[in-house]
Amino acid sequence: MLLTASPPKADASTQPVVRVANLSKVYDTGFKALDAVNLEIRRGEIFALLGPNGAGKTTLISIICGIVNASGGSVTADGHDIRTDYRAARAKIGLVPQELTTDMFETVWNTVRFSRGLFGRPANPAHLEHVLREVALWDRRGAKIMTLSGGMKRRVMIAKALSHEPTILFLDEPTAGVDVELRRDMWRMVRALRDSGVTIILTTHYIEEAEELADRIGVINNGKLVLVEEKAALMHKLGKKTLVVTLHQALSRLPESLAGYGLDLSADGRELTYVYDTARDSVGVRPVLQAIEAAGLAYRDIDTKTSSLEEIFVDIIREQS
Repeated sequence: MLLTASPPKADASTQPVVRVANLSKVYDTGFKALDAVNLEIRRGEIFALLGPNGAGKTTLISIICGIVNASGGSVTADGHDIRTDYRAARAKIGLVPQELTTDMFETVWNTVRFSRGLFGRPANPAHLEHVLREVALWDRRGAKIMTLSGGMKRRVMIAKALSHEPTILFLDEPTAGVDVELRRDMWRMVRALRDSGVTIILTTHYIEEAEELADRIGVINNGKLVLVEEKAALMHKLGKKTLVVTLHQALSRLPESLAGYGLDLSADGRELTYVYDTARDSVGVRPVLQAIEAAGLAYRDIDTKTSSLEEIFVDIIREQS
């Protein structure tokens, strides 16, 4: 008998943990919430999904999590089809929704314990204790939900989502309505979850949240996924730099010799500003500085800044509108 070598198995760590193919959603009213969305989420990454209100973010998450039925296309979660293998797929997913949906008269411990039982998982007090300690709720495990602050209620939602040990965690606007200090605490928590092997998919209105946390960023608008990019590559490719030259003496007007360089003179006449595209302008700012010196202008300081992710996001949405 001739033996043939089996093809090597793909490394699970390199395979997408969520695969969305040609996904669409059209409501009975005719509104198209999603239009042929294709997306692959890598195992162990933090993926930020950005988009304006009504863009399709929550609809996409709801379909992947089995809450809303798709009109077309397919989704797999950790290798399980969300329709034909629903129970196995859903067991891999934890969801922290925008709205606080839990029994306000129940204790933290019972709420988390009950959530684990919904997925048919056997009792595991040690795991629940670990989760509650991770979200800084262990000391409040006996407190009723109604007595907690808004930030603590958010933490309870995260603990519920983690109670059945999912490999994929969806965070839909997780820090909406919480103060800045608590938001940063939750950022640290999200990083720790990623480091423990959980894949995080995050939707947020806070651009700095995506800039702080995400490995990759997707932008959705009008139901279409218009961009998916590594965060660093996105900011390098689409970002612009601003050169600010502080002059020794104020100018009343821009010299004619500098009129063709796209320089802006500040209202007090003490700063010249030049915005340039780092991806397209290989020369950089050298010609501009040489022209300023040739015009006889002395400067005492030069500063540059790079576009923020918020500015890039606004530009992308404007181009798609």
